[in-house]
Order: sequence, then structure tokens, then C-alpha cells
Amino acid sequence: MNSMTGFGRAVAQTDRYNILVEISGVNRKQTEIAVNVPRGYAEWDASVRSIVQGAVSRGRVGVSVSVERLAEADGSLQLDENKLASLAGLLNRAADLAGQPMPLQASDLLRLEIIASTAEAALSPEEAWPVVEEALKAALKDFTAMRAAEGANLQADVLGKLDTLEQFRLSIAEHAPSVPVRLREAMLKRLAEADLSVSADDERIIREVALFADKCDISEEITRLSSHFDQFRTLCGSPAPAGRPLDFLCQEIFREFNTIGSKANDSTLAHLVVAAKTELEKIREQVQNIE
Repeated sequence: MNSMTGFGRAVAQTDRYNILVEISGVNRKQTEIAVNVPRGYAEWDASVRSIVQGAVSRGRVGVSVSVERLAEADGSLQLDENKLASLAGLLNRAADLAGQPMPLQASDLLRLEIIASTAEAALSPEEAWPVVEEALKAALKDFTAMRAAEGANLQADVLGKLDTLEQFRLSIAEHAPSVPVRLREAMLKRLAEADLSVSADDERIIREVALFADKCDISEEITRLSSHFDQFRTLCGSPAPAGRPLDFLCQEIFREFNTIGSKANDSTLAHLVVAAKTELEKIREQVQNIE
């Protein structure tokens, strides 16, 4: 079982650059991967996305790739004369049309990469990709390990809470058979208080109690709860992503407890159901974090 929350970070190095990759994950019902790469390296996006998709099945995953020139790398500059000539021609034409000069600043040359570091020019996306891939896979390994560790904690927590739900189920099953008995006693007591002497073996009393017992029978719900709990434990022990099926099971468990509360017509059972639904809500909150 994996959590959807995690973080991984790794650095790989060329002779001139550090390649830093950071991966972070948060909760999301569907799979969403956001990739952020430096300008000029957009072709890495698809490859990064493909590698990450192979490791996650649910959640929002953000991947950041940054390229940092080493301090000792060659810092000399070069001028892209062809690009500058083209830009100058466009600016002269724009100045003629506008009737005013279009000055060109050094910052414009840097921003448009007309002036660039020779080290930057030497780092092509194709040459750098093997280093990026190395850092990405190392960061993904850390990311996956953290998600697995968080998932183990989540598994222990939800299974502990499921054991509490099982105790509520057993208490409900133990108490349920006494509900029709107490109804019969209450009916006889009210009849006696009204000076109506009726035997407990009276056919009318037996019929009313039988109808009530059938109406408030919750044996099917108790059996289904037991089945849901078994499925829940099986999913928690499976290596496959379990978040969505566990979320569905939580809905089904809630429905069974809700039906028990509606059919029981008994204050003790009502209190048990409320307590069980409160504990179930805690499980549902944790399940939202599971991949």
C-alpha cells in the first residue's frame, strides 16, 4: 500500500552542469503529472512524463528539472550574429513604421539568448538527457520509498480502526436478538398498566412481536459488514493500488451501518451505529491519502 504523498530529490552532474530533479506528490482522485523543465529543454517533457507515469497510478505529481552551471565552468560569452542581424532588421522596420526609434538594450540580448554563455551553448538537450534521466530515476526511487513508508503507516492506522469497527459489529450482532424480546415485555407492561390482562402466549402478542422482529432484522447487514471487512483487509495486504476500491468499500460499509440504524428501532443499537459511523469517517479520511 502506498500513500499519494511523497517527495524525492536527486542531483546528477556533467562536466559543466548540475542537473537537479525534485518530485513531489499530493492527494488527487485521478492521476495528474505536472512537469516543469527549463526553457529550451521542452523536449524532455514527454520523456519525463512517461517515466513518472510508469511509477504512479493516482495523485498529483509535480516534477521539476533545473539546470545549474557549475561555478568553475567556462563563463565566457558568445554572440549569435545571425540572430542579432535579424533582430536589428526587424527593429529598424518597426522604427520606420512607428516613426520613432526602437532602442535595443543589453538585457534584451541576454533575454533573447543572442548573447549566451559558451557553456550553455555546449549543453544540448540530447546530450544532457542521459544525465537528466539518471537524476530523474534516482529522485523517483526516493519518492516511491517515501510513499511506501507513508503507506505502511496508513495501513496500520486504518486496520486498527477497522478492528474497532469489527467490535462495534460484534456488539450490534450480540444485542440485536434482544430487541424483539424487550418489545414483547414493553407491550405486556403497557397492557397490564391499562388493566388489560393478556398472556405472553396470546396469538396477537406473538404476531405483533413476529412482525416487529422481521421488520428490524439486521442479520443480512451484519453478514455483509463481515464480508466488507474481509475484503478491506485483503485489499490492504495487496501490492496493487487500493485507494479507489477501499473508498468504494467505505461507502458500502457506511450504507450497511446506516440501514442498521434505520431498521433497529433501539436506542442501544442507535448509539453503537453512531459510534461506528464516526470511526468509519476517520477511515474514509485516511483512505483519501492512499494511492
